[in-house]
Amino acid sequence: MKFAVEDKVFEILDTVCFAVVIAHGVDNTVLNLKIQKFLEENILLCQSSLKNINVKEIEPVLCYREAFRKLNVNPNKYMCSIEALLTKIAKGKDIPSINTVVDLGNAISLKYKIPLGAHDIDTMNGEMTLRFSKEQDNFIPFGCKEFEPVDKNEIVYAANNSVRTRRWTWRQSEEGKITTQSKNIFFPIDGFSDNNMDIMRSAQKELAHVLEYELGCEVSIGWVDAKDKSFSISAI
Repeated sequence: MKFAVEDKVFEILDTVCFAVVIAHGVDNTVLNLKIQKFLEENILLCQSSLKNINVKEIEPVLCYREAFRKLNVNPNKYMCSIEALLTKIAKGKDIPSINTVVDLGNAISLKYKIPLGAHDIDTMNGEMTLRFSKEQDNFIPFGCKEFEPVDKNEIVYAANNSVRTRRWTWRQSEEGKITTQSKNIFFPIDGFSDNNMDIMRSAQKELAHVLEYELGCEVSIGWVDAKDKSFSISAI
């Protein structure tokens, strides 16, 4: 099993790249108080830094909005995950504690102001790909039971024909979500080599460190870009 990015993605976004973290053997059944506090601290820092700020105009968000436009995705209608998180905080809305892995992902995402996904490896049937949609693809929105249609030529994270995230980093599926029973997890951090690569690597390093030394996981890291378009995410 592997994570692979379709050639066409790099044809449109030539500097896009992905910092990958794989965690095996996570115990996600108990909330971790240190990670809860880590999330709370980063929410407070973002609340302070975003006072009287238009989130869509800040530098960490602009590169994703421009990439969405290149992908024919309207960023005003479909916000990148980090823009959506920061917008919630700027509006005074709560980012609740969900479970340890989700809390950790949100904390790292907020600290570095960068999109960070999390997918349950054990639910994947075939490799995870970032690609453009196919006619037979299906998607169940987060919190729902019914399928909804996927637009033609829409960029998606997909495991076989199960779309896990629509419009790149916009909307996550019910399939593959992180629950308290998730044990093996694939984290992609999405960014650009000419804009925020150093931030991506810092986020990757801290995420891997916390997973290994705080949660006791077996961790591996990787990098995917136009030169090396795939990385192994096999479960053990």
